[in-house]
Amino acid sequence: MYHVYIVVCADTTYYAGIAKDIQKRIDEHNHSDKGAKYTKARRPVTLVYTEVHINRSAASKREYAIKKMKRAEKEHLIALAHPLIIERSEQTHL
Repeated sequence: MYHVYIVVCADTTYYAGIAKDIQKRIDEHNHSDKGAKYTKARRPVTLVYTEVHINRSAASKREYAIKKMKRAEKEHLIALAHPLIIERSEQTHL
């Protein structure tokens, strides 16, 4: 099983990725040199969305589709799963 995930970075940008072990991957983003170059400069990151796919091919295709989404589309996807996350994020920018 592969997880496609979205994290929100400290600068409020989004990063999408795939992982077999989601908790390990989030820990790498936050504490390890194995984290993505993008997220290293934007720590800490918080997991805001995840979905499961049966194989790497399907997960990679979905990750690509999410990375091509506009910010508003990603926020809509996150809001469908966790409506309060976007609401709290918007309140911090007021």
